[in-house]
Amino acid sequence: MKFLPRAATFAAVTFCAGALANAATLNLAPLPQQAQQVQATVQTASAQAQNVLPSQQVPAPQAAVEQQGSDEATATTEYASLSDAVAAQQDAAAALDDDRELRCLATGVYYEARSEPLSGQLAVADVILNRSTSGRFPGSVCSVITQKGQFSFVRGGKLPTPPANAQWRRALAVAQVARKNLWESPAEGALYFHARYVGASAGRTVATVGNHIFYR
Repeated sequence: MKFLPRAATFAAVTFCAGALANAATLNLAPLPQQAQQVQATVQTASAQAQNVLPSQQVPAPQAAVEQQGSDEATATTEYASLSDAVAAQQDAAAALDDDRELRCLATGVYYEARSEPLSGQLAVADVILNRSTSGRFPGSVCSVITQKGQFSFVRGGKLPTPPANAQWRRALAVAQVARKNLWESPAEGALYFHARYVGASAGRTVATVGNHIFYR
């Protein structure tokens, strides 16, 4: 009766030892193969990473490129001289069809300064524009020109029609330069002007250009 329990115990111990040995064999045998697979995966990833060119960049969105081109196109054009700025206003005549303010400004330049140098004509145009934004005169160019008692060439509140000659085309181009602010005014801030032979100015003299004295 004592032999049987001992035999059973020995058999159980032997079975467990064999199971452990088999388990150890099963767990350890695949390790070299698994390590080789991991190493192969790492090498593949490294090769793919080396094929990526660092210099490749994502193209800029088309909208950003178009916006940059638009900004460059709208940049203010610089001219070497006032004559160049005036000569560049080829579209001035076409703008008259639907731009009454431009016609009024050019008419004022023509009748007040058509025999003056370009700088003198520009100064007259700037006086008219300065008045329209000063708050002390009417708020539009045409209203400034037709204001009673201000410009002698105006009759009954109506503007005469200038002849379509070279002087008119030049006055029109000067008006465009003044309105677009393409050239610095030689009489900055002036609100009045008169011919030199009239006498002393009633205000502070800003500049003398051609045959006119400009003041505030």
